[in-house]
Amino acid sequence: MADSWATSPPSGGSDLHLDLALSTGSGARRPRAAMLAALRDAVRSGRLAPGTRLPSSRSLAADLGLARNTVAGAYAELVAEGWLSARQGSGTRVAERATPAPPSRPRERRSPGRAASYRAGQRRDPAHPVGGTLQERARAALAERRRQRPPHDLRTGAPDVSAFPRSAWLTSARRALTAAPAHAFSHGDLRGTAERRRALADYLARARGVRADPGRIVVCAGFAQGVSLLSRVVAGTAAVEEYGLFFHRELLQARGAPARPLPVDAHGARTEVLDADPGFADVGAVLLTPAHQYPLGVPLHPDRRAAVVDWARRSGGLVLEDDYDGEFRYDRQPVGALQGLDPERVVHLGTASKALAPALRLAWMVLPDHLVDDVLAAKTPAEWAQGSLDQLTLADFLERGAYDRHVRAMRHRYRARRDRLVEALAARVPEARATGIAAGLHAVLALPPGVGEERALRALERAGVGLDALTGFRHPAAQGPAAAGPSLVVGYGSPAEHAYGAALDALCTTLASLRPGAEPAPGRRGA
Repeated sequence: MADSWATSPPSGGSDLHLDLALSTGSGARRPRAAMLAALRDAVRSGRLAPGTRLPSSRSLAADLGLARNTVAGAYAELVAEGWLSARQGSGTRVAERATPAPPSRPRERRSPGRAASYRAGQRRDPAHPVGGTLQERARAALAERRRQRPPHDLRTGAPDVSAFPRSAWLTSARRALTAAPAHAFSHGDLRGTAERRRALADYLARARGVRADPGRIVVCAGFAQGVSLLSRVVAGTAAVEEYGLFFHRELLQARGAPARPLPVDAHGARTEVLDADPGFADVGAVLLTPAHQYPLGVPLHPDRRAAVVDWARRSGGLVLEDDYDGEFRYDRQPVGALQGLDPERVVHLGTASKALAPALRLAWMVLPDHLVDDVLAAKTPAEWAQGSLDQLTLADFLERGAYDRHVRAMRHRYRARRDRLVEALAARVPEARATGIAAGLHAVLALPPGVGEERALRALERAGVGLDALTGFRHPAAQGPAAAGPSLVVGYGSPAEHAYGAALDALCTTLASLRPGAEPAPGRRGA
């Protein structure tokens, strides 16, 4: 391990000691990754105080013996994540942070007994954790999906399940089953298997910059279950982004006041509103999609990342980070998890649904230390079981690198689909513009002038194309101008590879037919 000093003149910043951990062997890191880790650790530990000016990229690169682009790229990534700030004429500095509230007194970690867990859950939610409104809407949505799967399914929310890595998963399942101890076949830890939590902690720290001690990880049967559990233990009203999924906000408001809509613009959620608007004074938790706002597709601006963490520190509130598609980045460096800025005030929620398949029901929460016991106690008997064998399989899948290989392959596939969508629109419907395409499995498609969402949806339905209008994702209580004009949300991840070309052709043909003076799409009935 090499300790590296960066010594620069006063005009370039302070002397800077970085432990780059550039040793060889299995634990070796590439220079960029080593520098990112060293700077995060220095800021996190307080060794680099808020406001500290860092050396210029040129001088730091010279002192460390690295390429200047390596240092500049690391600085840019840390600015995007909110660790650093950069201003013209002021250089690069450690971002300012609010003073955190005193930490809760450490408690002995334990898994509560089943009876205690049930009683605690009843106290927090004496009836049912999910209200009638949510149940009715969920049933209606399910009935609609079962009623008819469109021939060309471009709805969001699912990956290409035909690409599920069956052989590699089967290999891991056999390995896990062979190596599983006897107790793995009994009632397990309410947090999930130790093997899966250890494997997840390593992966999340490496791939997403999450500070994930296995003892803080709680396994869930899907993202929705995680949000439901949190809604039972978080005090105060919840806030959500004004664009998002209806059942997320209804899960958070099932036991109390409606979730407040947080305005969203081209830079993501306007988190400064949490402090500035008295209407948010009683908010105790805010649910965000900071890496890739759903569905608009923009990352949360670095200043707003810092602002929401500062709000949580000052108020004692919580940030619920939905990292739903953090692995799929195409045209820019990945934005690290918000949780890394303050693990005691940010809950990181993730799932294997987008990377692998929704049917696995494998999700997780990385919790602040003081919340772990409360979340476990909030589980009802119906939520005790976790499916240990699938968890052990995922642990093996992660540990032997199969998960990384699959994600890389799917990232290449989805990027190619995204490119085909953009190229087809440019060639056939240039008036329609795709945005939010730097990451994820969907794009927001601005409709041609004069074409409304309802008209477009009716025409697409007649052509057998299933997708959603952007308006349907907006909170009903949202005020002010919409973040975008009439638009459609196109999911390019869902179709099987052999079906994507036909779905794309049907989409473009139908949209082209809606232009003034255009011929109706083939097979379209008169209005």
